[in-house]
Amino acid sequence: MVDVDALLPVGDELPETLLDLAIPHEDINELIALARRVERDPELRVFVERSVRELVCDIGVVVGAREIPPVPEGLGDAGRLLPVVVLLAALPFTRAYHRERGVPAGVTRRTLADLGRHMALHRRRYGNAGLVKAHWFSLHFRGEIYQLGRLQFQRARLWRRTGEALSAAGLPMGEGDPCLSIHVPDFRGPLTPQACDASLALAREFFARHYPDESYRVAVCDSWLLDAQLGKYLPEDSNILCFQRRFRTSFQDTEAYDRVPVGFVFGDPDLPVETLLQRTPVERAVASHLLTGGHWYCGHGWLEL
Repeated sequence: MVDVDALLPVGDELPETLLDLAIPHEDINELIALARRVERDPELRVFVERSVRELVCDIGVVVGAREIPPVPEGLGDAGRLLPVVVLLAALPFTRAYHRERGVPAGVTRRTLADLGRHMALHRRRYGNAGLVKAHWFSLHFRGEIYQLGRLQFQRARLWRRTGEALSAAGLPMGEGDPCLSIHVPDFRGPLTPQACDASLALAREFFARHYPDESYRVAVCDSWLLDAQLGKYLPEDSNILCFQRRFRTSFQDTEAYDRVPVGFVFGDPDLPVETLLQRTPVERAVASHLLTGGHWYCGHGWLEL
């Protein structure tokens, strides 16, 4: 049983903790007030403790993104931030697990700072404090994903269709075998070939050193950034097309994926297509393709490490 009693940092150290997590400054006071409310409210405290137990009971085991339980009813606006409080209460377990694995403090800090980045996305999209895709952060706080330079690398398992593609390419791998899943976060600067090279080099060294009991021969990427249609709109030497060329195609989805690139590029997946700005090559590519009746799709690729 995980003992999560008295884990909320509600004293003077809480602002420092929030700053370490890159929480937007305008959200800090609201989070502090909610953390103190949870400390005083037995029902909310039980909810947070139960949620943390579910989150960290098997920390380090690769299970994929795990949902945080629905927040209690009647909280109003405070309900938007309660998942963040759950993550704050889980933070000591995450840091302890990283120390056990020998993860450098800088990698821990940059990985968990993704929390603040997603809160910034929520504020840009909705104009208030909250967290976009709270379940995504079970990966960060359970030691399943790490920020290593420009890219994020998630300890994962091969999907069936990607496993079939690897087998067809002559690799002795298949569904369920370990892999690293590559993610491309926003707000991290250009996706230059040099930055990607450095990230991949860091990943090879990091997982060999800190997860020597796990073998990662391939990395995969499942993203709209691998949609081959981007080649019709972007210059040959664009960062995105250079990123695409790193991967061999596993398979291509046939279901439209329009909301994801709109959300990634313009900040809100629900923006009407006719209102999309076209200032940069990527904005023009995403918008003009949709305006002419086209659709974007999620591409799936792999590369050998």
